[in-house]
Amino acid sequence: MESREDERKGSGGAATGVSTPGANLKDLVSREYYGHKKKVHSVAWNCLGTKLASGSIDHTARVWTIDPHGHSKVKDIELKGHTDSVDQLCWDPNHPDTVATAAADKSIRLWDARSGKCQVIELSGENINITYKHDSTQIAVGNKEDDLTILDVRTLKVVKKHKSNYEMNEIAWNKAGDLFFITTGLGHVEVVKDLEFLKPCKLNAHTAGCYCIAMDPLDRYFAVGSADSLVSLWNVKELLCVRTFTKLEWPVRTVSFNHTGEFIAYASEDPFIDIANVETGRSIHQIPCKAAMNSVEWNPKYNLLAYAGDDKNKYQADEGVFRIFGFETHN
Repeated sequence: MESREDERKGSGGAATGVSTPGANLKDLVSREYYGHKKKVHSVAWNCLGTKLASGSIDHTARVWTIDPHGHSKVKDIELKGHTDSVDQLCWDPNHPDTVATAAADKSIRLWDARSGKCQVIELSGENINITYKHDSTQIAVGNKEDDLTILDVRTLKVVKKHKSNYEMNEIAWNKAGDLFFITTGLGHVEVVKDLEFLKPCKLNAHTAGCYCIAMDPLDRYFAVGSADSLVSLWNVKELLCVRTFTKLEWPVRTVSFNHTGEFIAYASEDPFIDIANVETGRSIHQIPCKAAMNSVEWNPKYNLLAYAGDDKNKYQADEGVFRIFGFETHN
C-alpha cells in the first residue's frame, strides 16, 4: 500500500465550502493510492467519511482508513474471497464498518471492515450493480443478465426478484425508501413505488442509454448520466428534468453529488472530471485524468472526491490506482 501527492491541480475558479473554508478548488490537489494489482472499478466512502472502499478486477476489495485532513498515515485492509472481478461496492448507510461487494463470481459479500470477515450470498448471475436502502434493511443487486434481486439484510434472504427484457444499469433508492430508480439501456429511467416492478413510471430521460444515477443528499434531486454524453438533473418530488450538464463529449460512466448538494461531479472517457454547480449548471472546476473513469464519489462529510479509472503505467499494465482530490498542498 502506498499513497502520494499528485500535483495535478486542474483548472477552475473559486468555490466556497471546499476542504478548508475559503480555499479555492484550483488550489487543491489529488493524492494517489496504490494497493490493487489491476484497475479499480468502484470507490465508495463510509457514512462517517473516514474509510474508503475500493473494488478491483484483481478479485479483491480494499478498505482504506483516510484522515479527511490528510495528516495521518493511511492504513488499509485487503478483503479477499471473491473469485472474479469486484465490479461495484457500497457501504451500509448507517454502519461505518459494513461494506457490501458485488462481483462477477455470482456472489455478493457483506464484510466487516474491521476484521475482514464476511457473509456470502450466492446469486444467479454476474453481479455489476449494488445499492443499499437508506434504512439499511435491504440491498438491491443487478446482474449482466438484467435480473434484479432485493435482499433482506437481516436474514440474507431474497425478498423480491425482477427480470427485465432490456438492459438495466445503475440502481438507487430515494432517501425515504418508497421510490426505486432503475437506469436502462433504452434511455429511460424507471421509477418504481414500493418495489411494484410491474407498474413503473417511465421517464424519457435521454436519447441514448442511461448508465449511472446519483441521489442528492438533501433528497431534492437525482442525476442521471447517459451515453449521449449528458447528465440530467431531476426533481425527486415532481419527476421533472430541471437542467442538464453538458461539458463531456463521451458517454457518462459515473456521477456523484457532494455532501452539501452544491456540487456535482461526473466523468467519462474525456480527459477530465467535471465539477459543476448544481443550481446554476455552470462548470466550476475540472480535474485532469489520464484514462477513462469508472467511478467518482464525494465524501459524505468533506469536499473530497475519490475517483478511479482505467489508468495504465508506461508498460501498458493496469496501475491499480485510485485518487482523492481536495487536499491542500501543504498537508
